[in-house]
Amino acid sequence: MIAILEAKRAGLLERKHWLPNIVAGIIVGIVALPLAMAFAIASGVKPEQGIYTAIIAGLAVSLFGGSRVQIAGPTGAFIVILSGVVAQHGIDGLQIATLMAGVMLLILGFTRMGAVIKFIPAPVIVGFTAGIGIIIWVGQWKDFFGLPTPDSNAMFHEQLWFLVQSLPSLSITTTLLALLSLFLVIVTPRIKRMERVPGPLVALIVASLIQAIFQFDSVATIGSAFGEIPRGLPSFQLPDITLNRVLDLVGPAFAIAMLGAIESLLSAVVADNMSHTRHNSNQELVGQGIANVLAPLFGGIAATGAIARTATNIRNGGTSPIAGIVHVLVLVLVLLVLAPLAVYIPLASLAAILFMVAWNMSQPKTVYALVREAPWADVFILVVTLLITVFANLVVAVNIGVVLAMLHFLKRMSDSVSVEKIEKKRLHGLVGPELLSQYNSDEEIKVLSVEGPFFYAGVDVFERRIENLKPVPKVLLLRMRYVPFMDGTALQVLEKTILDLQRLECRVVMSELNPHLRRQIARAGLLRKVRQQLLFETVEQALQAAHETLQEKEKDSAEVAST
Repeated sequence: MIAILEAKRAGLLERKHWLPNIVAGIIVGIVALPLAMAFAIASGVKPEQGIYTAIIAGLAVSLFGGSRVQIAGPTGAFIVILSGVVAQHGIDGLQIATLMAGVMLLILGFTRMGAVIKFIPAPVIVGFTAGIGIIIWVGQWKDFFGLPTPDSNAMFHEQLWFLVQSLPSLSITTTLLALLSLFLVIVTPRIKRMERVPGPLVALIVASLIQAIFQFDSVATIGSAFGEIPRGLPSFQLPDITLNRVLDLVGPAFAIAMLGAIESLLSAVVADNMSHTRHNSNQELVGQGIANVLAPLFGGIAATGAIARTATNIRNGGTSPIAGIVHVLVLVLVLLVLAPLAVYIPLASLAAILFMVAWNMSQPKTVYALVREAPWADVFILVVTLLITVFANLVVAVNIGVVLAMLHFLKRMSDSVSVEKIEKKRLHGLVGPELLSQYNSDEEIKVLSVEGPFFYAGVDVFERRIENLKPVPKVLLLRMRYVPFMDGTALQVLEKTILDLQRLECRVVMSELNPHLRRQIARAGLLRKVRQQLLFETVEQALQAAHETLQEKEKDSAEVAST
């Protein structure tokens, strides 16, 4: 469902809702400006490309996304991936990868895969976002302290060691300007009557004024590093797409798509909790796909839902896509009117802003709470994901984290499978006293209760329990009341067990299967192979059939003995 249409149906486009959304949009636009430039520079592209992304992606998601209040644009989560793509494939390669990621997101949305993305466990998400925060933090040391730039192709630990060795040669002026910016970012929202004033904007203005007045030669600025930001909107430009480049960029494009999907849906969930709305996850992926297809065609980079900007939008009264559209108009106005002034913005002040972004992304309180309170397996998954994110690769980290979480889940599910013997005294209430009085010997009849999901990771418990049936009874009753489902492996094991016991002259009967399991067993052809009634509605019916079987065997044995 397109967000703008949903807002219209909810009556949020009426004139009485315009003012709060316009105010929210103006505030979000002001907040987005320094962040867009900072994220672009940290990703290895020009600062104006971050603004282009915030304009194009912000408009696309506001119109076509699945959340009425989502604000999209460049985010810190992409920095690690995008900077790596730029270093290896250039800006043109980044735009091709972003376009491919947009197509992938569209496919995910149209195939209704939005809900699947939510299955990524919290320890994995916390682990890789904390890891990204650490990488961003260390990556900004060079601009914060005025240090030499490390080799972009070096591993994280190599870059870290290079920066540590370079710290004695830091620029005092740059560092002081950065510390002032960081102080303003942190303190401004805490000053009375300035709670709604964006700290990053205050830091940017103050640092830029100081640099414009004193013209410190040792302080790197947007002007000295990138030149003047072009005034005006970007033009359409199709990147040079070839089959070889597409094949080379499949991996990075997939990483951008997956991270974009996760970030946007997390942001939408946060928005739902704050605004008491409900987003459409599949439509959100479609909106993000459109944004990432369009952004690189107009000089932009990858974009996704921005949690901080979305939260700012809601806190300041944003309730409809009008706020997102106004935020885009504010950025357009800045680009058309104030672009030349950006030459005075110190990179140190942008680094200070990213220091706070890195801190918020790392979620130290959440990490501490998980480490202190979560099960050891979740802590292990979090730590492994974080370390691999920092020292190896984000995509590998997410994959390994998800695999570890799946293996842990399977282990817990298999541990929940139990096959327990039901003693005679526990059968009271399940069968009548007359039938129970005939239940004399464990050597003749045994009752096993199978509980838990019966699937490939849990069949070992069942097989071991059957192997320990010594002596083999004449009748085995399997009570399946607490089995929610079976998979193909479990069906094969069950069939083999029943047929093997039949050859040992042990009849197997089963009771209390849910309708789905009964259909599965019938479809597998097991009823035909057993050639006797196998399934019963109740334990009493199954035991009655078992006793009838024993009586027939005793009668047959007596007839043989008499002859």
